[in-house]
Amino acid sequence: MKLAKAVGLVLAASVLGSSAAAQEKPALAFIVNAASDFWKLAEAGVRDAQAELPGYELQFRYPAQGTAALQNALMDDLLAAGTDAIMISSVDPKTSVDAFNRIAAEIPLFTTDSDAPDSNRIAYLGSSNTAAGIQAGEIAVKALPEGGKCMGFVGFLGADNAVERIAGFRQAVEGSGIELVDVRGDDVDFARARSNVDDVLAANPEIDCMVGFYSYNPPKIYEALQAAGKLGEITVIAFDEDPITLGAVREGSFAGTVVQDPYQWGYQGMKLMARYLEGDKSIIPEDGLMIVPTKVIDKNNVDSFEAELKKRING
Repeated sequence: MKLAKAVGLVLAASVLGSSAAAQEKPALAFIVNAASDFWKLAEAGVRDAQAELPGYELQFRYPAQGTAALQNALMDDLLAAGTDAIMISSVDPKTSVDAFNRIAAEIPLFTTDSDAPDSNRIAYLGSSNTAAGIQAGEIAVKALPEGGKCMGFVGFLGADNAVERIAGFRQAVEGSGIELVDVRGDDVDFARARSNVDDVLAANPEIDCMVGFYSYNPPKIYEALQAAGKLGEITVIAFDEDPITLGAVREGSFAGTVVQDPYQWGYQGMKLMARYLEGDKSIIPEDGLMIVPTKVIDKNNVDSFEAELKKRING
């Protein structure tokens, strides 16, 4: 009995010791703006970073819904749980400044995908959304040499990534005879994203071009055009690398797509925060912007690009 009790005490001490050691690891969190397949690549990047950062606990977190209030509540919960640094794609940077500053006063805060430049975040790691919008506009100019009338579709109309992409697109098509007539928002409601396209097809027969500014918008455009028998009749410019989008580029139903590199946001973001916590501030540029380039995918490079995506996601 005494031996069994002694062994039990040793095991208990071992478990407690392991638990304490786990708790002592600095915790880094990556918070996205909504539940979307787009973020699988960033999650793969965080997974691969974890293999190289065994001394850290890395977390990848989705808010219950894509709202600023729930994002901010999630940050508060992570802070209360002892998280040491956070990287976040802001749903609504303009209304979240106070919440971001409250977090930034306690732990290092970084942004990705959608910046919050008016907050006290340390740096932004992600795409230049203006440059991505320009690339999308260049696809349109090439695909519509006689001009055209485009309708845009996006999740959060007020988010910086949406505003900058739209502005970049308009900049690129200026003087080409292409007009971005309007942009319809859906607040990352997939049913609404589809109905927005259906409504345009029914009410705006003059539209001969559509632009999906968020990753799930092009697939919804594809579904609506397919149902209406209009695939190939309306020029589509896409963003990101949803499998439906890449398939549409391959078959020629979409003119092209502008892809970001969310894998690097997750991978580099975790390593950036770890280095910052370890005292290396030299990695932060003076302007606080760490740009990961975007690129255009068309029929010529879609196969090689998709092969690389599968390799990354499968580890």
